[in-house]
Amino acid sequence: MGKFAELGLNASLLRAIEEGGYEEMTPIQSSAIPCILKGQDFIGVAQTGTGKTAAFSLPIIQHLVKGEGKRNPKAARSLILAPTRELAVQIADNVKAYSKYMHLRTTLVYGGASQKSQVKAMASGVDILIATPGRLLDLQNQGHINLGEVEILVLDEADRMLDMGFIRDIQKIVARLPKDRQTILLSATMPKTVEKLANSILRNPTRIDVAPTSTTAEKVDQHVLFVPKDRKRALLAHVLKDKAIERVLIFTRTKHGANRVAKNLDQLGISSAAIHGNKSQNARQKALNEFREGEIRALVATDVAARGIDVDGVTHVINFDLPNEPESYVHRIGRTARAGATGVSLSFCDHEERPYLRDIEKVIRQQVPLLEDHPFHSEGMELRNNGAGKEEKEPSGRPGAPKRNNSGKHKPNRRINQPKSHSAKPGSGPQRKGRPSANRGSRSGNAS
Repeated sequence: MGKFAELGLNASLLRAIEEGGYEEMTPIQSSAIPCILKGQDFIGVAQTGTGKTAAFSLPIIQHLVKGEGKRNPKAARSLILAPTRELAVQIADNVKAYSKYMHLRTTLVYGGASQKSQVKAMASGVDILIATPGRLLDLQNQGHINLGEVEILVLDEADRMLDMGFIRDIQKIVARLPKDRQTILLSATMPKTVEKLANSILRNPTRIDVAPTSTTAEKVDQHVLFVPKDRKRALLAHVLKDKAIERVLIFTRTKHGANRVAKNLDQLGISSAAIHGNKSQNARQKALNEFREGEIRALVATDVAARGIDVDGVTHVINFDLPNEPESYVHRIGRTARAGATGVSLSFCDHEERPYLRDIEKVIRQQVPLLEDHPFHSEGMELRNNGAGKEEKEPSGRPGAPKRNNSGKHKPNRRINQPKSHSAKPGSGPQRKGRPSANRGSRSGNAS
């Protein structure tokens, strides 16, 4: 894929990269960095955990070095928009690590926290502003932020920003930026809504698709477990008896569901915390830090809150509730098998969620293998068949698989493997090798 040393980067920037243990670029980095360094608009479509943050932040830092000290009051030279506070913090941690030997000023602006320190940080101007759309517009409307000097705009996780309803905020922000700017858009998926946005704000962009849309990580061992809805908590308790599940992300569809699952785990003596939009920023960051440091075994999250969670060593992802948007399944299981490691995803499916499972299997273009080895399997199968009438079967005889179409067998898309990552990753916790119950992945060096 090429080495960072071959890019002609500033010596101080290269020193920080090397000290982080990074040497070879990932596919998205080798495609994006040279293009962005040339000043071209860029669209990158790649799964989470493939190194997108470094792909846009390294060339931005390289560009900003040319005008070090060029800051004006309340102005930002570059703007990185992120959908959640967690992702914004993660990006900032990485940017600060890469630019630690330079005189660049980076600041964060996001909701759920006092604006006083954010206003103070912007007073003398910054080189890199990392922000969530709502708080950015709020401070800009109050006159605390000047967007008229932005040279580079980045929209990270663009699909999630649109899912969260930020399209109007983004349009307002873009309208206040200089027309003569460089624009970079990164997304894990590329639905029509994102394409429409990209066409409206980018100029002759170079587009790179590192992985086919909505494919799942090849190193994730996926399983579905059929279970009655009222037996899910009992199944979760049974599953978590496995000591190989060292660090697990558990997904629910609702905030209240996340709270209930976390409370139940605490009653079982399993250390856990819930993270969702109703939690304060301090509570969310505390839970995330405890999870990253291994102080808690389980983190229960909703989809919106989990976007931006970048924690090494997540051995398992459990879908306590299947997502009603199949693309969310891809994002969820992408939280494990990161940085070259392996991982496991377990999806609990009750009768009402059968349509969600079918949609997921259509989007990922493969069947999720059925795991029958659990105490409630027979109940789940009975409930499913009683409610669904005639049982669906596919040629192999596995109950519950989606029917084949006349075009032949489903073939899962393959994507370029992400090179394995070094343990000393800026802005993240300790690296673990794979999952205990599977082949362990080795490590080499890639920025994330």
